[in-house]
Amino acid sequence: MSNPVISSDKVEGTTVYASNGDKLGSIDDLIIDKRSGQVRYAALEFGGFLGVGTDRYPVPWAMLKYDTNLDGYVVPLSEKQLEGAPRYAQNEEPSYDDSYGRRVYDYYGVGW
Repeated sequence: MSNPVISSDKVEGTTVYASNGDKLGSIDDLIIDKRSGQVRYAALEFGGFLGVGTDRYPVPWAMLKYDTNLDGYVVPLSEKQLEGAPRYAQNEEPSYDDSYGRRVYDYYGVGW
């Protein structure tokens, strides 16, 4: 990797794959902690058809690993695991408060 940083507009739209190589969706948005400046979640666009009815799934950023061969991010999740995950509609957005964050991190088994 020639450059260790990337602009958020280049991350948005990047494909996300399951560990087995299946395409899960793409990154719609990054959720950044205002105090620490760290990316807390990638809002994964998953489901629906041609963007219609597509929900957003906040996935803890630390779960995503960039794969240069796929030119996308890989998460240790399956489509079935995402189906039961915390999510919200495209025209809605959760408060992303600590309570919500704990629920998301607990679902994925990641420490808060």
